[in-house]
Amino acid sequence: METKIYDKLHVAIIMDGNGRWAEARGLPRSAGHRAGAHSVARVVEASAKQGIAALTLYAFSSDNWQRPATEVSTLFGLFDRYLRTQVKALAGNGIRLSVIGRRDRLATSLLNSITRAERETAGGKGLHLRIAIDYSSRHEMARALQARTARGDMHDPLGTHDVDLLIRTGGEQRLSDFMLWECAYAELLFTPVQWPDFDETALASALRAFSSRQRRFGGLASTAA
Repeated sequence: METKIYDKLHVAIIMDGNGRWAEARGLPRSAGHRAGAHSVARVVEASAKQGIAALTLYAFSSDNWQRPATEVSTLFGLFDRYLRTQVKALAGNGIRLSVIGRRDRLATSLLNSITRAERETAGGKGLHLRIAIDYSSRHEMARALQARTARGDMHDPLGTHDVDLLIRTGGEQRLSDFMLWECAYAELLFTPVQWPDFDETALASALRAFSSRQRRFGGLASTAA
C-alpha cells in the first residue's frame, strides 16, 4: 500500500495561465480554460492518492467579473459541468467537496449544482476539495469579522485551517486576494508551469520542495513534512 505522508496537509493552488497557454498555441482563451478543467481532474485525483487532507483551488476571484462576459460565461459553464459530471466519482473516492466564496451573484442553475455536489459528497472521509468561486479574501475577512464582532467573539475570525503550501502556476508571484488570513505562515511556491500543463508530476515536485523546507512559525526550525 502506498505510504501517505501528507494526511494533515492543506494545499492551496492559484490556477493561473490558462489564457496565456491558449494564446501561445494560437487558440482562443476558452480552449485554455477547457484544458485547465482537465488539469483540475488530474490534480484532484493525484492529491487524493497522496493522502493530502485538504486542497483549495482558486477558480474565480471576485475581481474576475471584470473579464469579458463571454469568458466569464465559459468559466462558469465549465465549473457547472465539472460539478455535474464529477460528483459521482468524487463521492465514490471519498472526496468531500465544498464551495467557498459569495453565492448571491451566481446563477440559480449553478447554485443547484453546488448544493447537489456538496450534499452527495458530504460523507467523504478522504480529501476535502474546496473550490473558491466569486472569492475575495478581503471580503471574507470583513464579513467574518463583522459577524464575530456582533457576537463578541474575536477568536479565529474565519474558523478555517491554515494553508501549509500555496502553489501559484503561470509564473506570476502574488497572492491576488486569495486566502490571505489562512496563508499567514504558508510556504509559497511559484512555478512558471501554466495551469493546463500542471499535472501529478508537477504536484509531486511541489510536495518534495515543501518537504525540504524548514518551518519556524516564529520559533525554532522544524521540518515541513
